[in-house]
This record gives sequence, structure tokens and C-alpha cells, in this order.
Amino acid sequence: MIQRLSSVALPTLPADVVRPRFDRGAARIGIVHLGLGAFHRAHQAVATEAVLAGGDLQWGIAGVSLRSPDTRDALQPQDGLYTVAVRSGSGDRLEVIGAILTQLVAPEDPEAVLALMAAPATRIVSLTVTEKGYCHNPATGELDRDHPDIVHDLANSHAPRSVPGFLVEALRRRREAGLPPFTVLSCDNLPANGATARRVVAAFAELRDDALGSFVAREVPFPSTMVDRIVPATTDDDRALVAERLGVEDAWPVMTEPFRQWVIEDHFADGRPDWTAGGARFVADVEPFELMKLRLLNGSHSTLAYLGYLAGHETVSEAMADAPFADLLAAMMEREIAPTLPPLFGFDLAAYRAELLQRFRNPALRHRTWQIAMDGSQKVPQRLLGTIRDRLKAGEPFERLALGLAGWIRYVGGRDERGGAIDVRDPMAARLRALSDGAGEDPERLADAFLSVREVFGDDLAGDLRLRRTVAQALARLITVGSAAAVAERV
Repeated sequence: MIQRLSSVALPTLPADVVRPRFDRGAARIGIVHLGLGAFHRAHQAVATEAVLAGGDLQWGIAGVSLRSPDTRDALQPQDGLYTVAVRSGSGDRLEVIGAILTQLVAPEDPEAVLALMAAPATRIVSLTVTEKGYCHNPATGELDRDHPDIVHDLANSHAPRSVPGFLVEALRRRREAGLPPFTVLSCDNLPANGATARRVVAAFAELRDDALGSFVAREVPFPSTMVDRIVPATTDDDRALVAERLGVEDAWPVMTEPFRQWVIEDHFADGRPDWTAGGARFVADVEPFELMKLRLLNGSHSTLAYLGYLAGHETVSEAMADAPFADLLAAMMEREIAPTLPPLFGFDLAAYRAELLQRFRNPALRHRTWQIAMDGSQKVPQRLLGTIRDRLKAGEPFERLALGLAGWIRYVGGRDERGGAIDVRDPMAARLRALSDGAGEDPERLADAFLSVREVFGDDLAGDLRLRRTVAQALARLITVGSAAAVAERV
């Protein structure tokens, strides 16, 4: 049987495989990370690896899975080690990451997670929990007080389920122990992700206790960040490729692209790693970078995912090889999205757009359109609707953005253009499917039904007649001629 990746196996790896360049036994946990998924392991953990390799050993990571034990179960037998495979058309570069020193599963032992978050050495709690992990209304950014996990955590503060529940209980314990608060560092694709985290966490704390809510709002730093790296879901083929290169088995490698970007607001409670060693950039104001990325990259990615999936394209690179899809994104970025962005002095926006299109074309990454299409009810307000609001206010056209939005509406209806069932993964999947079934193939009824979902569209867009008309027109083309032809019409 093939040997498993582990500390013992490290010396046997091929010479061209990068491995941890620090004493893992001497490193200490300074960061607790909630949401131990592929993105964190390909992004923040890689930057932290560079910090540790530089000799600052106080910033080891404890990774916490909030739902499934799969990542813990894969990494524990490997001593927490895993491989990052950086893939491009010119070849692959493999690095074994050792920054994650321990792994926990919150539902199994919430007390262990709380104790680690409240420990004196923990100075940062970082998050990659996706939009739905904030238990908020995505249209308003406010805490959803009726969310089942929030209701549970208010009644069971010592055994929380939600991100706000864990953060507030750990902060309460630190406050009572006379310890400084940790910094809450959101690394999710949300506009003003730090401000969003502050709003929902402070609101939850206030529901528990007025003084605790004031303490969180006043004393706890929530710096905003902008994160950017494409990380597809790992497949069995990926595992086989990595095992062949390593000569040992890695149960949970991550595959990614050469590009990565991390822009961080420099506001921390009690020190921070020098993540510039891993390519990060500290700034006073993240918002212009964040808006650029959310609208240009994420908005385009979601548009391509919904329309590409409907047209039968399994991956992003496959959709980009279909020329009208690539042309649609290029035109949407240049004509509809870029005019809504604030100026970034010294930043070449045209070059950034071109780089995004090239990244989407990367043939070595199998980034499935279905994966990007997940949780659209949480993503669409951030990725598409903010841009549409700005275009509406300016009186400017947004037909390509509307086509992407119409693609989402068709996708969550649960049937592709060949009549096959779509496995829609979304917190609102049942409700959205019911709306689609009720409206049938009538584009105006579909537009009316979906724009009535105020958790997604808010009160302003729900009643906007121009948006309703433009989305209905886009839906009519998708229903009549299909996604591929509708995309070709909008280039």
C-alpha cells in the first residue's frame, strides 16, 4: 500500500516539492480559523506558512470545521499536512503546508473550540464561512434573528452552532478573564466583510447582554479584507495526480492557480503576522479593492457559472473556450461593471480585466460551474445587484448583468435546458424552486416572483419597474432560444 503523507514521510518527497521550512514542534497557535475549507488552505494558510518559515513561530493555525468532520478526518492522520498544487498551462508546482497545527470539529466538542478561542495565546480568529455563515439577511447585511442557529445559540450559549455564537461566547470569556479581545478577521467574499461581521456579531452580543454588545462594537477590531484565488473542489483525479507526484498519498490536497491576492485593513487588537511575507498587502482602506474584485471577478464568475451551466459547460475553462461566453464577460466588465468602480490610483484596471479573463481560461484548473453556482441567494446580492443598483441610478444599461441574473433564476428552477434535474445547493432552494414552479415558463411572472424575494433584492429593487422589465426580457430569451444563443445575442 502507498504510504500516507505525514511528518515521517516528508524526507522521502521529491526534491522539487516544497515542504515546511520551520520547526512545527516549536510553533504555537496564535490564530483560530473558523471554516477549514479548501479556500483557506490555499490562501491564508499559505501566507501564514511564509510567516512561520521566516521564523515568527507564534502564528500557528488551529483549523475549525463548523459542520463536517471530513477535513479533520483527512488531515489528522497526516499530522495536519496537506499539499497545495499550483496548476497552470506551463506545469504544476507542489508545496506541502504545515501551518495548520491542529484541527477541530465544532459540533463534536464546542467547548474545546471555545476554550481555544478564549486562550491567552489566541490573538486572531479568522473566518472563511461563506456568505451564509454570517446568519444575516444578504439584502440588508443585518443579523437574521430568526435564523435557527441564532435562536439555538441564544438559548445555549455554552454550546453554540453559529459563527456569531462562537465569537460572542469566546469574547465574553476573554472579557471576564481580563484578556484583550482577539481580532475577528473575515476573509469571505462580502462587501465590507469586516463591517458586516461587526454588525452581525455585535447585534448577537446585544441580544445576549447590552453591555456585551457595547463591548463588541467598541473594543473588538473587525478589519475588512479582500481575498482572491481560484480554488476548485478537489476530485479523485486530483488526489491521484498529487499522489503520483509525491510518491505518497494525500487524502485532501487543494488545487489552485498561480495568482493570489490578499488586501488587509491594518487594524488589529494585539499584533498580527507580517503576511506581506506571503504576498499580502496592508492598507488603510480595503473598500476600493474589495469592490473591484467582488464586481469584476465574482460577478463575472457567477454570470459565467449560471449561463455556462445552462448551456452544458461543466467547467469555467470550457465555458471560456466558447467564444461568445468569453466575449460576454469582457464586454460586461468593460461597459457595465468598470464604470461603477471608484478610481484606484496607480492601478491598471484594463490589465486587471485582461488578467481575469486569462485566469478563467486556465486549462489546468477544473473549476466546475456547479460549484460556483452554489448559494446564489447569498452571493447574487453582493456580486451582481450592487452593480445593477449603480447602473439604475446612473440611468445606464445593464442587459448583460440582467442576463446573468436571469441565468440564476433559471438555474434555481432546478431543470437544465435538456430537462435534466439540477442539484441546487442553496439555503433558499425549496422556496426558490416553488416560485419557479408557480411561474412556469412565463418570463414576466418569473421576474415578478423572484423580485418579490426581499431577502435577496431588498425593498428598493423589488419594486423597480426597469429592473423587472430588463430581467423579464433576459428570461424570455433564455426560455425561447437557450443560454448559448442568448449569450451570443448580448456580446
